Amino acid sequence: MTNVAMNPITEDDIANFLVHTPDFFERHAELLSTVKLTSPHNHRSISLQERQAEMMREKIRALELRMMDMMRHGTENEVLIERMQRWVKTLLMTSNARDLPHTIADHIQHDFMVPQVAIKVWGVREDFKIEPFAQSVIDPIKDFAASLTTPYVGINNNFDAVQWLADPAAAQSVAFIALRATRPEDTPQTAAEQPVIGLLVLASPDPQRYYEGMGTTIIERMGDLASAALSHLR
Repeated sequence: MTNVAMNPITEDDIANFLVHTPDFFERHAELLSTVKLTSPHNHRSISLQERQAEMMREKIRALELRMMDMMRHGTENEVLIERMQRWVKTLLMTSNARDLPHTIADHIQHDFMVPQVAIKVWGVREDFKIEPFAQSVIDPIKDFAASLTTPYVGINNNFDAVQWLADPAAAQSVAFIALRATRPEDTPQTAAEQPVIGLLVLASPDPQRYYEGMGTTIIERMGDLASAALSHLR
């Protein structure tokens, strides 16, 4: 009995032979046009050369899609940076501290196209306690805000703070950003350890606008900047 009969050639043996014998198809060039494969696109028989051409077109198409995606994200990032810069500039140019909460909320709503925005601040100086932004803050809301080490994003589960919005019933998804008494030297980690001084509420009628697991880097930075601006109220 021969060794071949005892150990039949497997597909792996053939593949290994072809990989390690690169000149095989040079010696048998006619096979390139006679070997037939099944196309994954229309399931018809095609030559090896045609399949290689298909695979190359697929790679080119994948690269084109990736490039288009990178360009789209680049454009979106530029727009986002421009909006953030405009918002920060507005905060810096707000000379009256009393106007800051309204300015923060109003420009988030318009510059970032958020359907509804509300903000409340507590622990303010005596002369600011009569302002609307310092009213109607119950202890459960303060406790909820203090529990947020990162923004809450997701479905509106009838949160108390949603009642601050002009149309609470329209808020299907929400983002809650705790505002803290941050210091200039704070890092994102140490800032999260500072006392909570307020809560920023973003809301949308779209249930998917704010969802669990989404990226929150931008709204976290927004909260940091708003917190810094509101230091003038303390």
